[in-house]
Amino acid sequence: MDSASHIKILILDDDTFMLKLLSRMLVKLGYTAIATCDNGSDALKKIDHVDTCPDLILLDLNMPDMDGIEFVRYLVDRQYHGKLVLVSGEDERMLKTAERLVHAHKIPMLGYVHKPVDPDKLAEILRGWTVDASNPPPSRKIYSADDIKSAIAHQELVNYYQPKVSVENGDVIGVETLVRWHHPKDGVIMPDRFIHIAEDNNLIDDLTHLVLTQAIVQAGKWHQSGLTLRVSINVTMDNLASLNFQDMVVNLVNENNLPPQKIVIEITESQVMGPDARIPLEILTRLRLKRFHLSIDDFGTGHSSLAQLRDIPFNELKIDQGFVHRAWSDDTLRAIYDASLAMGKQLGMDIVAEGVEDRDDWELLRQTGCDMAQGNFISEPLLADDLPRWMDEWQNRVRAGLLDNSPAS
Repeated sequence: MDSASHIKILILDDDTFMLKLLSRMLVKLGYTAIATCDNGSDALKKIDHVDTCPDLILLDLNMPDMDGIEFVRYLVDRQYHGKLVLVSGEDERMLKTAERLVHAHKIPMLGYVHKPVDPDKLAEILRGWTVDASNPPPSRKIYSADDIKSAIAHQELVNYYQPKVSVENGDVIGVETLVRWHHPKDGVIMPDRFIHIAEDNNLIDDLTHLVLTQAIVQAGKWHQSGLTLRVSINVTMDNLASLNFQDMVVNLVNENNLPPQKIVIEITESQVMGPDARIPLEILTRLRLKRFHLSIDDFGTGHSSLAQLRDIPFNELKIDQGFVHRAWSDDTLRAIYDASLAMGKQLGMDIVAEGVEDRDDWELLRQTGCDMAQGNFISEPLLADDLPRWMDEWQNRVRAGLLDNSPAS
């Protein structure tokens, strides 16, 4: 814990007893460079000086003059680069809202602890941070539009497939296509580092065409071998701006002798409708008439969920992972999950729960009658060649009692 003694920590709380209590807890954990303040103004003075600017702030939310939320705004103005832990007697919902706000401000937050503070919980949060502090992550390389254009031209974008399984009987129903960039020097690059570049530089149509082609060709191979999986492919609003998109998808399916029912077009809910809805609405309606499946992805994360369900003939609803993982222990998440599930069922849609990360998540889906599950508890995204081996392993898990009523492990 020697490295901990060099880490500067500021505790900001209007309760002098809490300042002393937290200080004692930190000293026991090996942290000795501790400063305390009982108001935001004094704390900001310390942050304004290089010698006293802390590496970590333990911040109370509810203070009389300058509350914690206002204090965070001043941290943003000062381009504070340290870390933050929220310490508060507010309820879980308020703390999670504050956490989302901190993340929106792009201030790294280690977590939050409730008052009265559990020393073990605080130790757990700080222990993980000490490791990160001594092993800082490498800076991330920024890619250009030319890099993305080259990756598309050289077919360096590779499809991975994450399984969707039946919650009732464990059958593998389908897969979602998730693209990765196999960079010749930098290894596997995740989509959050290049998709937005493609969108901003009019490359998203070329990128989607490559992903679609690879996915439908692969779906055709699976279908020919007797593996009748539904293959889901994500598209953006930019892809739905031209009527040529529908013809491209239909032609690809016909060329690969694939029933259109085996292709699911996933549209992120927040992207579906712009000011002029005519072209995307025509494309999606015609695809449904030709018996393609349409899925509304990340349901509940946009601003017009009900209007999308009213206007577009979706036959699959994907409950966003943010409302699935840990919904079994969070009343707010559970309420949103239950409402999404009930609405989808009432509309006769297939319901997929994303973000199933552990046995507790899985058990919630079983207890509530969700149709399908997707997430790392079932499988991480796989290369096409790895899918048959995983399917054997999955069936072994199912036979070993995954569908019984044994307690979560």
